[in-house]
Amino acid sequence: MNTDRKDTIADLTTLLRTIAGGILCGLGFGLVMSIVSNGFVIGVKSLTEWREAFSFGRLSLGGLDISLAPLLSLVIAACLILVVRRVFGISRWHGPADSIYAAHRTDNELDVKSGFGSTLAAFISASGGASVGQYGPLVHFGATMGSFLRQATGGFLTTDVFIGCGVAGAIAAGFNAPIAGVVFAHEAILRHFSMRAIAPIAVASVSAAWFSDRIFGSSHLFVMDASSVDMSAVLPAALAIGPVFGLVAVIFMMSVRHSARFSAGSGWSPVRLVMTAAVLTGIIGMFVPEILGLGTGPLAAMLQGDFDLGFLMVLLGLKILATALCIGFGLFGGVFSPALFVGAAAGAVGGRILAGIGIAGAGPALAICGMAAVASAVIGAPVSGVIIILELTMSYEFALAAMLSVMVSIMLSNHLFGHSFFDRQLNDRGIDVALGRGHIEMMETPVLNIVSADFPRIGAESRVEEAVKMLVDAGATEAYITDDAGIFGGKVSLHSLLAGKPEQGVASLADPDALSIKHDASLQQAIEVASNFVGETIPVINRDTGEMLGVVTEADLFQLYLGLQTRIADLERA
Repeated sequence: MNTDRKDTIADLTTLLRTIAGGILCGLGFGLVMSIVSNGFVIGVKSLTEWREAFSFGRLSLGGLDISLAPLLSLVIAACLILVVRRVFGISRWHGPADSIYAAHRTDNELDVKSGFGSTLAAFISASGGASVGQYGPLVHFGATMGSFLRQATGGFLTTDVFIGCGVAGAIAAGFNAPIAGVVFAHEAILRHFSMRAIAPIAVASVSAAWFSDRIFGSSHLFVMDASSVDMSAVLPAALAIGPVFGLVAVIFMMSVRHSARFSAGSGWSPVRLVMTAAVLTGIIGMFVPEILGLGTGPLAAMLQGDFDLGFLMVLLGLKILATALCIGFGLFGGVFSPALFVGAAAGAVGGRILAGIGIAGAGPALAICGMAAVASAVIGAPVSGVIIILELTMSYEFALAAMLSVMVSIMLSNHLFGHSFFDRQLNDRGIDVALGRGHIEMMETPVLNIVSADFPRIGAESRVEEAVKMLVDAGATEAYITDDAGIFGGKVSLHSLLAGKPEQGVASLADPDALSIKHDASLQQAIEVASNFVGETIPVINRDTGEMLGVVTEADLFQLYLGLQTRIADLERA
């Protein structure tokens, strides 16, 4: 009875400690991410206003008044980004794709230095006028903070919970959308729900929005009134235009991806790439400044129906071009804000076309639908996209219309491009998160973890009768021929030895091409090899040197596999 009571008290203490730790973790992330997210946005806004008010370098070209400020600010930003790249030792920029990958691994620690450096680079890019977004870098900053605190605290909670708290806090503070923060963290990053994770993530999201409101006086970005919109006309239009939004999202993602692939294969130096992006984007921005930076002002204007059809089409095309150029060539930043801009422009174009055929008043609603549909397809989070619209506009009607466009759009983009832009980035690196945590873990677990050096060895000059006696004494049915340096010479079985003559050399009975596993194989690759194997053990061989490192058995492989699957199940269901 006393033992049962002690166990109950211990379990209760552990539960209370976990609950308290989760709440404190959530509150801490909420405070940190509210400061970082709002500081990022306010800083970019202030520098953008200073850049737009810059009077130096104004000139008249063909009767058109233009400013050199976009070009100058982007060149300065490019120089600063090159400095950040050198100081932080960054070979590639890190973003939400790395956060997703980290959340799908058990040893899911992010590169803290690269994460912070990438966030700083994104701030510089957006402030300088690059056509990039803020939310992707902030999401990765939150995930990086989670990984950092996991290492610093010794891990009273698992890393995926820390990552989820950081991500939820970033979205909640950035959009003033706490519900969307919780859903986004689970839907787009963690991709599983568990009772262990939901509480601290919810606390982080709600507290981030609360701290933002108390410290910075945050308000909703786009509070719109749906009462003046004929929803009976908008809903069918939102459904019908959904495939168009899907195609726009695919074009947007393919443009950014192909730009990045071109830069990777061009052989150009990072300096040349970044400067090329800065100069070309700056020249475009001199004539069409609306496509520069985060684009919050032009986005609001599109939602209010301020631009005509021709200019909206120009904005749509140039925003895609500028974003692909900036992100692909190294002016690092997020894709979510540009996707919102592109989607709103596509929806506004659709609204103008409908107005031309006599269906007036649908423009603002379709702009919102496009904003949600394109952004949701890019990030691969349809539910989060709809909830973000609901919390941004505070309009159930607009969220309902957006849901129709989002679902049709994302079905098409999934078929033509993939689950999301981030998943495609990981696929390009040979990582398929769609296969689940178990597959990723198996691909990253080296087979050398279970290699045994305890196996019968015989020399090539040995005779059959000696080999048979050795196998009998060892209680084995297979032996391996190796020389003094451990070089693999073949595999012999007791069956083949018994079929030979006692004085016969074993080398003549050996199979030099026996099924083997390469030394750098993963557990997944080893199991694929073992699926065609019949025998006792499989040799593990260094293909570069020919050295035999040991053997594995099918039992070893499957025990390791079952252990991994149990850990994954505990993570996702706890």
